[in-house]
Amino acid sequence: MTKWEIMSAWSATVLTLFPEMFPGPLGISLCGKALANGLWSLEIKDIRDHGLGKHRTVDDTPAGGGPGMVMRADVACAAIDAVERAARPLIYLSPRGAPLTQTRVKALSEGSGVILFCGRFEGLDQRAIDARGMEEISVGDFVLAGGEIAAMALMEAAVRLIPGVLGAADSPSEESFEGSLLEYPQFTRPQAFEDRPIPEVLNNGNHKEIAKWRRAEAEKLTALRRPDLWALFEKSKH
Repeated sequence: MTKWEIMSAWSATVLTLFPEMFPGPLGISLCGKALANGLWSLEIKDIRDHGLGKHRTVDDTPAGGGPGMVMRADVACAAIDAVERAARPLIYLSPRGAPLTQTRVKALSEGSGVILFCGRFEGLDQRAIDARGMEEISVGDFVLAGGEIAAMALMEAAVRLIPGVLGAADSPSEESFEGSLLEYPQFTRPQAFEDRPIPEVLNNGNHKEIAKWRRAEAEKLTALRRPDLWALFEKSKH
């Protein structure tokens, strides 16, 4: 058992060909402190432990031809089956997966944890995905060299919502994507920076007016930058 494998209520298991990449950024700042304090646990499993032959092969050429290599179903499933799944969802990080949303992140953070499979090469044999009922999730409309960075993003997003990880209990309540709106602009000292003052409304101590201003700014930003979210917000009002 590694120093990160501390028993806790929320546990993450990562299946990867590059275990040395973890915990990476998850081992520092608030997530790292929460990890050290046992608010969540991180277990790393090397897929290559289930590779074939003396070279521990994990991939082969794609059926039907084409560039690159594909991760083998037999190797992938052997790695998955060696993990205690319990009630945790098994997630394959993939650019063709459903977009990761704050709603899904919140649901994951409220569960018992996650099992994350990090693909490499041209992807994973579809039979492994189907046979083990893997949920495919994408962290954006772009392609990475592997699923490790995506797995870290998902875990950080979920871990920070675990009670006790953030300093203030209400910290996440007004963040971007809560209620289909982006977060309003934030300011702090100095009062003026390069001839740009803090908006006067934030200095008057009128919390009702401050809340009204913040809401208006959040709506303006969302309409301008994320028309897809704005459409959801508008629909929610009816």
